Amino acid sequence: MQLVVARIGRAHGIKGEVTVEVRTDEPELRLGPGAVLATEPAHVGPLAIETGRVHSGRLLLRFEGVRDRTAAEALRNTLLIAEVDPAELPEDPDEFYDHQLMDLDVVLADGTEIGRITEISHLPSQDLFIVERPDGSEVMIPFVEEIVTGIDLDEQRVVITPPPGLIDDSEAVIASTRDTDEDEAEGGPEDDPARDSSGDAKKGDA
Repeated sequence: MQLVVARIGRAHGIKGEVTVEVRTDEPELRLGPGAVLATEPAHVGPLAIETGRVHSGRLLLRFEGVRDRTAAEALRNTLLIAEVDPAELPEDPDEFYDHQLMDLDVVLADGTEIGRITEISHLPSQDLFIVERPDGSEVMIPFVEEIVTGIDLDEQRVVITPPPGLIDDSEAVIASTRDTDEDEAEGGPEDDPARDSSGDAKKGDA
């Protein structure tokens, strides 16, 4: 299975280094020297990591064969993709790969159905589950231990204890994927080909 682990940013300096936007909680494993990564677009890669270091809080990488700023800048916005065994689990028990969480049913502690996870959004402060409800609308569930109280991969479900207003129909924070004119129409939201189920999701603190 292929997972997006980083996106290449701007060139740094004149010796071929680039900044990267990390999309994995295991950068030392996925983005260490010697790692060979596929790319999107595919013709740019594969890219082999030669060196890596942290500078001002950002990870800088240098790839084999990339020796100057011009070559580094040509890699900008390229996605780095790692091959991962589908059966592999993160070392942290509170961490999951996105593909493990996609399509899981989301229920309350009493079994009431809320919907299913269709997307995972990785924000700087926390991760969010984007949950499609039976009526086709979407609700955003913060992946924090106070709200997400249980994840059972065998039962394919996530148990949540939401605070008042998070999922209540009258007060829910809902991000509808349909245009306003279509709100009355039957059926769910259209599939978004830009959605990416790669990366890791980690339970955080509220």
